[in-house]
Amino acid sequence: MKKIVLVTGASSGIGQATAVRLAREGHHLVIGARREDRLAAVAESIRNKGGSVEVHPLDVTDRADVTRFADTAAERHGRVDVIVNNAGVMPLSRLDSLLVDEWERMIDVNVRGLLHGIAAALPHFQRQGGGHFVTVASIGAHGVVPTAAVYCATKYAAWAITEGLRLELDPSIRVTTISPGVVESELADTITEPGAQEAMRAYRADSIPPEAIADAIAYAIGRPPEVDVNEMIIRPARQR
Repeated sequence: MKKIVLVTGASSGIGQATAVRLAREGHHLVIGARREDRLAAVAESIRNKGGSVEVHPLDVTDRADVTRFADTAAERHGRVDVIVNNAGVMPLSRLDSLLVDEWERMIDVNVRGLLHGIAAALPHFQRQGGGHFVTVASIGAHGVVPTAAVYCATKYAAWAITEGLRLELDPSIRVTTISPGVVESELADTITEPGAQEAMRAYRADSIPPEAIADAIAYAIGRPPEVDVNEMIIRPARQR
């Protein structure tokens, strides 16, 4: 069944891989991100392969922008079936570096951005009597490592918010949390602290492609309506 799928943070990494994978399966993608040139390139790639996609420049920290993202899709297509709340940032640092602006950026994108996505899609899901939330959290939701205290806190918050959402909602609305381990992506490029940069280079020695996470998301949303895949952790086999 063709679904209308919204993906945030779709200009690279897991978001891009997810959009490409789901379009290949015949779903209509509505993709959002801040980098419009990258977003346009993703859309072109999807269309060149026969997929169906539309682009929406998107800043998930702007609640009104995220609301328009969902409302516009619903107005054009009559419904929204899935939202993949994927946008995230990871400028790791030790707490004693006091990079407070970077802490706040992680809270704004990783937590508030998720809440904005939920608030934007939930009225449509309730009106329709169905829908599917997918949150891209992190292995950091399940454990803390040095330099990642704030990042792990935001991802634990993402896990907790999504689990609370699942418990509160009618079973007709499905809820999935995906927690990736080390994935090939641009997330580490935002790290400014030299010590954290070096630690991350070693940590990311073993990684998996973003398509592995896209496969998990495709599996979750492809289950029949009576099956709700609530949580998955996907990481490199060598990651411990």
